Amino acid sequence: MLRSTKIVATLGPASSDPATLLRLVEAGVDVVRLNFSHGTADDHRQRVALLRKAIQETGRTVGVMADLQGPKIRIGKFTGNKVQLKGGQKFILDAQCPLGDHNCVGLDYPELIDDVTIGDVLLLDDGRITMDIEGIKGSEIHCRVRHGGELSNNKGINRQGGGLSAPALTDKDKEDLKVAASLNVDFIAVSFPKSGDDMREARELLQAAGSKALLVAKIERVEAITHLEDILAASDGAMVARGDLAVEVGDAAVPALQKRIIRSAREMNRFVITATQMMESMILSPIPTRAEVSDVANAVLDGTDAVMLSAETASGSYPVETVEAMARICVEAEKSDKASLQKDFLDRVFTRIDQSIAMAALFAAHHLKVKAIAALTESGSTALWMSRLNSGVPIYAMTPDIRTRYKVSIFRGVSPLLIRYISHDRDELLREAEDELIRAGVVEPGDLIVLTIGEPIGQAGGTNTLKIIKVGEHRPMY
Repeated sequence: MLRSTKIVATLGPASSDPATLLRLVEAGVDVVRLNFSHGTADDHRQRVALLRKAIQETGRTVGVMADLQGPKIRIGKFTGNKVQLKGGQKFILDAQCPLGDHNCVGLDYPELIDDVTIGDVLLLDDGRITMDIEGIKGSEIHCRVRHGGELSNNKGINRQGGGLSAPALTDKDKEDLKVAASLNVDFIAVSFPKSGDDMREARELLQAAGSKALLVAKIERVEAITHLEDILAASDGAMVARGDLAVEVGDAAVPALQKRIIRSAREMNRFVITATQMMESMILSPIPTRAEVSDVANAVLDGTDAVMLSAETASGSYPVETVEAMARICVEAEKSDKASLQKDFLDRVFTRIDQSIAMAALFAAHHLKVKAIAALTESGSTALWMSRLNSGVPIYAMTPDIRTRYKVSIFRGVSPLLIRYISHDRDELLREAEDELIRAGVVEPGDLIVLTIGEPIGQAGGTNTLKIIKVGEHRPMY
């Protein structure tokens, strides 16, 4: 069975040698993630170069996503690198503290003192340590430890309920965005956006850098939930970043929010990635836990375009096995995800010709039981629209644009195929598309396929024609 849900894998020390990277691509990775929170620009360049060699060897299409670090608010360092905190003890956060001890520690974000008030709860190290603010004096935030434990250098801080004023794009992010543009990445993920304005700013910077990468908004702040529709409108896709989101809203709220984000993204014709700890145990184990299997499967059933691996492939002991396991889970979950276009079409209004053609292609393919849908597309938009609904029929984005080929690599249920578009004659182009589908082993003579195309040929956003063809006859049935 052809897998519809895509797999995003983070590259790191465990997956950056040529042999492992080649095996990851062969195992089914659809997009690799470059985590700009770690590594240098040269590290990222080397990984992209190795990936492109692996792509040449395998013939697979694998996109590249740069993930910007964002405003990670952290404590400073300790004299002995870490301390042990006990519940009930007093502790001070102070931007002017040079080296910490069991009484206090420094901050890399002095503005935190302006963002908090007495009674607020601070969560450190992804919520493992919690503190109640009891007083504020000068540069000092006086806290009492609620839940203690080991606290080490440079751990992150969140305020329960959100509300920190740090901007989404730091100076480092702006420089990293230029590096990402120079690497010709296909996607750029923006961390901690609070509103659509953050994404619009990123878009302007991206365009100034000469990049046409698709923008992904990482939903991980309370404010992002409040402004979800605005953020989605300003983005090309979204990521359910469950780690920081859980710290801010509480872990129990995340499953319902995951479903809401995925549903909203699909309704607004945006792709969506589900991330964080999906196969966490496989950092050290060759098999996943049953809970992780259910987590991945539920994300697939929610309609996510892609599921993402972080430390599992970046620093884990079993990066290839993790991808193989995730691929198996996706395929099994998709078997039970039955097409229901009649229900999906209810309450939908199509005001554009190209979008209406895309929806008509889905409906025809579903009812005629065709073998494949082929969207001849310049921009990839037609394939994206088709992928928002489940027709049960594989979609092939056939494009002469190499960048579009890699961008559609993250759309659920869409497989990219590069064609030449040598001729501007419609019938010749349709024959070329049909021949390419046969060469790719997708169809064989006698199969029915649905083709969409725009006329005049070669113009983006002009899909206005639908053809239903029996392979090998070179003429429309209807």
